[in-house]
Amino acid sequence: MPRVLVVYAHPCAESFSAALHETTVQALTKAGWEVDDCDLNAEGFSPVLTAEERRNYHNTEINTAPVQGYVDRLRAADAMVLVFPVWNFGYPAILKGYFDRVFIPGVSFKLENGGVQGCLTNIRKLAAVTTYGATPMRAFLAGDPPRKLIKRAVWGVTKPGKVRYLALHDMNNATADQRGTFLKKVSAEMAVF
Repeated sequence: MPRVLVVYAHPCAESFSAALHETTVQALTKAGWEVDDCDLNAEGFSPVLTAEERRNYHNTEINTAPVQGYVDRLRAADAMVLVFPVWNFGYPAILKGYFDRVFIPGVSFKLENGGVQGCLTNIRKLAAVTTYGATPMRAFLAGDPPRKLIKRAVWGVTKPGKVRYLALHDMNNATADQRGTFLKKVSAEMAVF
């Protein structure tokens, strides 16, 4: 059975992100995926890269020790789905910290001849499910960093055959019908992921 790592980053159980997370996990499970549901807040993940971790960052013999469990889960996955809100045109701090602490040398990339070589070739499919307070135009004018980071940086260390970026914009004005339609879209996408 293929295994998908769902990385979820939102602190509030009553949020729309929580509904997106639940929909994502249910649809993937129903589609036959073995789901490793990584709720960063519920698991108490610390996003802070410590001084010692930074000093050992390039030492691939010991750099995984503080986050070994998260590294093991990432390496065991055939696919990854990130569920998060866009805050201030970026990731929530806990998700940024996940990338800082887990996507490290020897795990997500290695340096060869002055260049970066992706290591997460086990990730064959990649998706992001997200919301923006901004309209699509405001996100575009701001450069849309989260979309670029998923579709370029995360893609660059995984090189999956399939990448999906599902976003609901203008959350501050989204109606119940618009949110419901987006939940259905996410469910349909995950059903065929």
